[in-house]
Amino acid sequence: METQRILVIRLSSMGDVIHTLPAVALLKKRFPNAHLSWLIRPRWAPLLDANPYVDNVIPLERSLGATIRAIGTLRQQHFDLAVDFQGLIQSAFIAKGAGAQRLFGFGRTSVREKPAAGFYTNSIDPRAAHVVDKNMQLAAAAATEGNAKVDVGCSVRREFPLPPGQPEGSLPDGPFVFASPFAGWGSKQWPLEYWSDLAARLPLPLVVNGPASSREQLLAIKGATVHLSGIPGLIDATRRATAVLGLDSGPLHLAAALGKPGVALFGPTDPARNGPYGGSIRVLRDALAVTNYHRTDAPDASMRALTPDVVSQAVEAALEGTAA
Repeated sequence: METQRILVIRLSSMGDVIHTLPAVALLKKRFPNAHLSWLIRPRWAPLLDANPYVDNVIPLERSLGATIRAIGTLRQQHFDLAVDFQGLIQSAFIAKGAGAQRLFGFGRTSVREKPAAGFYTNSIDPRAAHVVDKNMQLAAAAATEGNAKVDVGCSVRREFPLPPGQPEGSLPDGPFVFASPFAGWGSKQWPLEYWSDLAARLPLPLVVNGPASSREQLLAIKGATVHLSGIPGLIDATRRATAVLGLDSGPLHLAAALGKPGVALFGPTDPARNGPYGGSIRVLRDALAVTNYHRTDAPDASMRALTPDVVSQAVEAALEGTAA
């Protein structure tokens, strides 16, 4: 039977949604005549604006009532195929409730919450290291029908069809270094007191970005231009930046997807799995850093070990590469 309706589930967060874009593009290319719907949290839906591979964006609020209503609505659409890239019990439950004939997800050794694997009709444990490539392998498995295997080797282009964004706030007229100093966990952040020292050392203006709620914290960074924005403004500013300095967070993965040059600061998380994808951004990590994924409020010791002097030298090297 021809695949006519596809449901993709990747609810959050920014980096994870971006890392799923190439896999969804692969699915749509494999089934160009299918109608593809993407279930996502409203906060991250702007990342899918004007996406040529997504026919329908379905925002899902984070509540039990919204989940129950969504399942009822999805079931009426008679999906042939559903792919759960989220890997949570909730997302697997929604995918199962949608009633797709084929339901793909990650296997028990790869899925984020192991019981989720029990909901799928088909599951795989990808061998790839990076999340982007893991997602590609899951999409390839879902896109395989009969003996027609889908190639996702290194020669296959990974597409990140991101919207153009729109200007928000003010930016320097000339070249600048763009950074988002916050991450989902405090342990992944670079100490806030280091940023003022960095701003004084860089040869270009430093622009620090965040949501409106971070205004007071960002204003404490002396010598930096504060840029407050939502997702459209973040995308626009990232596109206009000369180089970026990022943490293991959504803005870094956005910059990598756009092919921007720069530096990524990593500590307790593994850059082989979660690092900037594509090779345009250099990873800077202390030699003694331990991968532990501990979600603490304060920056990890390995992040503190990356001094402003070391970071500024790395950013200057990225700028020199850009100029060359």
